[in-house]
Parts: sequence; structure tokens; C-alpha cells
Amino acid sequence: MRLRLSGFLTAAALAASGPLYAHEVGGGQAASSAAADNIIVVKAQRSGAPMWTIYTPNGAVILVGEIAAVPKSTEWFPDLLEEATGEADRVILGIKPKVSPGDILRMIFAGGKLTKLPKGTVADDFLDSERSARLEALEERYDKDYSRRSFLMTSFDLLARRLGFTRDTGKDATDVVKKAARKADVPREPVGTVRGEDLLDSLAEAPPESHLPCLDAAMEATEQGEEIIARRGADWTASRIPAVMENPLEIALGRCWPWADDEVGGELRGQWVDAITTAAQADGTTLAVVPLRILAEDNGVLDQLENSGRTINGPVWRKAASN
Repeated sequence: MRLRLSGFLTAAALAASGPLYAHEVGGGQAASSAAADNIIVVKAQRSGAPMWTIYTPNGAVILVGEIAAVPKSTEWFPDLLEEATGEADRVILGIKPKVSPGDILRMIFAGGKLTKLPKGTVADDFLDSERSARLEALEERYDKDYSRRSFLMTSFDLLARRLGFTRDTGKDATDVVKKAARKADVPREPVGTVRGEDLLDSLAEAPPESHLPCLDAAMEATEQGEEIIARRGADWTASRIPAVMENPLEIALGRCWPWADDEVGGELRGQWVDAITTAAQADGTTLAVVPLRILAEDNGVLDQLENSGRTINGPVWRKAASN
């Protein structure tokens, strides 16, 4: 049980008509290098995964927007993304946690503290009447008792096991790109690292109340049912980015640890901006797989890159302002 917990938390730390385009592709590149870069871009775009391109004097940076747990029912073509990866000059993948044997032991021995509410308390001690009624209804629906579980573990259980968003999934973009880069011997590296100790500390020190936004979103997604899973996948492959970002499942994943942790989540976002800025100085084509919510959220990576003067070519990621 404790070993399963350590694996689950580690996985959680590591862990959504044609597209409309925000900008036209800019000019100014040398014809030969631009042609090579564009071939890779076109192949990658044909895969169906949403992506954005930053053209530079020396090449291009392709940002593939990834969602976790793509449903098997989602129509996309990972083999085309694999082909594009094999022709890239380098690949950037997600955060690599530095988990030491000591971190694993800490996780095992702290299991109760991470998975349960503080000793002597139950869920109703932290919930208002509306939240309590919603959680009780879900307990009855699924014959579960969440009274002593931490709100984060309750949220994970609702999303993964009751809603079932991790069931019947196909290939994620990270899996496709990592395998293709290894096969083609394309240089690959994580966008950055985060210490396992920092992840564990942020989780262990968080008061139960800090996970209430996660619980609210998880209950909302679970109440809406499985239809939101297929809709999220269809919107993703159709590059309807605002629709994906407004999907209750995507909202829930973004409001839960580690992304909702100001310190850890902020560090992860900053590492992506730094890595993309560095890649834009390199020769050739860089292909990066980035969590979609980090790219397209308000003041996310795409907003920050655009505000720094970069021209972003790709699907519209912001919801149109209402009149």
C-alpha cells in the first residue's frame, strides 16, 4: 500500500473544424533553413496535436501543447508527430524530479500524513454545508467514505477512479516524442529539475484548506460525468484551446497539486519560459512538449513569450473578449 502511494504521488508530480491561427508565419528566414524548418512544422501540425511555432533567425521552436491521458477515442496521428521528432535538432521534455532513496523513504513513512486529514479531524471540520452535501452525495453514489482522507487524495480518487479519466487512454505526446527521439538519436533533455524533497515539503506543509479549490473542481468534474473526457480530447485535437481550458476536467487538473502550489508551480512555469527562450537562440529546430495548461493559462508561457516581443504562430489560445 505504501509503495503504491509513493508511485502514485511521484506520477502525480510528473503529471488534457480546423484550427484558427493567431498570426501568420513571419518572413525573414534564409530560404534553405526556413524550408527545412517548415517541413518539420507541417509534419508536426498534421498529427492533430495543437502546437505553436516561434521562428527565429536561426531556425524554429515548436511547442506541442500536451494534455494528460488522451482518450483512445481521440482522433489524432501520433506517427506523424513521431516522424517530425525524428527530423528535429533537439527535443525538450517535461520536468525531471530528482527523487533520492531518502525521498522515497520519507514518502513511505509520511504516507499517513500525506493521505489523511490531521489526527482527530474529519472532512466536515473543514467543509461548509454546500461542500459537505456535495461530497456526501458522491460518497453515496460510489459507496466510498472520504471522511478521513486528505482532500488531495479524495480529489485524485474522484478524477482517476470515479470519473475514470485515466482509463482507456492512448499515447500522450511526451511518450511519442521521447520514444521517437531515442530511436532517431535526437538530443533530448528535461526542461528542468525539481528536487523530490521540495515536492514532498510543499505537499506535507500544505494545510487541508489549501486543497479545497482542488476538491471543488474535482467534484464538479465528477458530477458532470464521462462526457467531459471525450469532449476534452476532441477539443484538443481540433485546437479549440479555450474550450479545452474551460473543460471541468482540465480545470480540476490545474487546480490540484503540484500546479496549484504557488512556489512549486511557479518554479515549473519559470523553467519552461527560460528553456524556450534559450532554445530560440539555438540553430535548427527545437521541438518541446509542454503541458497545455501551462502554455495557454492566463499569464502562461504563451502570454509571457508574446509579451516579451516574440511572434507566436499557432491556434488562438485566449478566449475572445466579450463586448
